[in-house]
Amino acid sequence: MILPITLTIAGAAAVVNLWLALRIVTLRMKAKVLIGDGGNPLLVARTRAQINFAEYTPIVLILIGLIELARGTQGWLWAVGIIYILGRVLHPFGMDRQTPHPLRAAGILTTWIVMLGLAGYALTIPYTTKSGMITTVTSDSLRSGN
Repeated sequence: MILPITLTIAGAAAVVNLWLALRIVTLRMKAKVLIGDGGNPLLVARTRAQINFAEYTPIVLILIGLIELARGTQGWLWAVGIIYILGRVLHPFGMDRQTPHPLRAAGILTTWIVMLGLAGYALTIPYTTKSGMITTVTSDSLRSGN
């Protein structure tokens, strides 16, 4: 089974991760810092932005993939994936500032809301049928695909 949402969002996440890495590399070259951060606050912030991305993105992709596998390709899941990627693009611009910035807040709040929403929905899937009826997980329901 092809999971178009998961594949597309994973591909977009790979591009964002590469962009985050390039922001670090260009700053490293400009600041002549080969290893570590050299005490450069902007380098610290950009490195943290990429690490932050790497901390959240795998679990979001896993949740999107498992939900898509369990419930099929749905429009709302496309929207959630796109919103997540947009939030992750906003976050590093806010991290470049040495003071609190709305872009940083928007990026992390978007991430948390998306993750919480996906987690909540994922937790309901084993206990509901595709039509929305509440059920319990049994070996019979697992075999029948409900």
